[in-house]
Amino acid sequence: MKYHAVNNPNSFGHIELSSESYIEDVSVRHYAVPLAEVLSDAKHGDHTHFELIVCDIQTSDGFKGTGYSYTGGRGGHAIKCLIDYDLAGFIKGRECSDIQALWHDMNWHMHYVGRGGLVSFAISAIDIALWDIRCKRAEQPLYKYIGGESPMARCYAGGIDLNFDQDRLLQNVQGYLDRGFGAVKIKVGKEDYLEDVARVTAVRELIGANTQFMVDANYSMDVDQAIDFSKAVEANNLVWFEEPTVPDDYLGYARIAENTRIPLAMGENLHTPFEFGYAIAQSKLGFLQPDASNIGGITGWLHIADLAKQANLPICSHGMHELHVSLMAAQPHAGYLEVHSFPIDQYTSAPLKLSACGQAIAPELIGTGVDFDLEALRPHLTQ
Repeated sequence: MKYHAVNNPNSFGHIELSSESYIEDVSVRHYAVPLAEVLSDAKHGDHTHFELIVCDIQTSDGFKGTGYSYTGGRGGHAIKCLIDYDLAGFIKGRECSDIQALWHDMNWHMHYVGRGGLVSFAISAIDIALWDIRCKRAEQPLYKYIGGESPMARCYAGGIDLNFDQDRLLQNVQGYLDRGFGAVKIKVGKEDYLEDVARVTAVRELIGANTQFMVDANYSMDVDQAIDFSKAVEANNLVWFEEPTVPDDYLGYARIAENTRIPLAMGENLHTPFEFGYAIAQSKLGFLQPDASNIGGITGWLHIADLAKQANLPICSHGMHELHVSLMAAQPHAGYLEVHSFPIDQYTSAPLKLSACGQAIAPELIGTGVDFDLEALRPHLTQ
């Protein structure tokens, strides 16, 4: 199996690639945005804020594109510095429409010091800005530009809620149902897995048999613990068990999959197409979950969507639902869009909306659909 992408983003749309549009300027800002309450999971710990790294690209013929990445509160300054000191100058003067070549060149430019990791976050912000320009030039919203016939995507509300006691957890899940979600996800990974089992059982009783239900351990268990837990909750009819163990243990995932009836999901901690290739080949997954903020932007995400399609796996998303909704709406093999607890879209002009049947609706805005409210973000700009 080959682990490079076969999708060619330059083939999307119906416009000719311009030979007269060059990257003239690249600027980047860092924001630290406080959360309304502390959110916790088993491995990332407490989240008191999230970070936005926002990249603007200006072209020689007057177009401006905005891209971004985000973090759970750590590493944002380093991502900004990578763009400022290592990538901005590298791409200035390049043809802005040749996104695939820029994506490959940026990856190789930084390959020795950072395959994946923070480098992928930095490339993501630039790549998304380039796609914003491409869609604006074509005068189309992203979901249409990449082939979507409908703006709709199945979705679920994903909570960061391991620190909530059971009453608070159930109150939070009820809030999802009240907002119209037909699918929900909670965190697991308590020291005593029987407490997790009790929480899962209580949520299933609350939401009833017809609401889709997922759980996410944030790689907090070893293989044997994950098998024990999954067997204990199988009766709750879960759509998937997400990140049961460390994402590098591809064969460990396979062993868990062989010992449970619950499909496994992962992807948010895989930052290169090569890593996804190994996971597809070895881990016996049921769902793939790339995140455009850390897989190299829209170009990287589409690469993984293509690999998933070849492997007959549903493609899902992690985080940044305000962007992923457009990507998911365009995929014939779409699974579920995660509507994340980090409220990035509260700082945009088009917060996510649900249809009457609980599906997420991609924005019709020209470009990627993510237009930041700079006045709302201004108090959170760092120096």
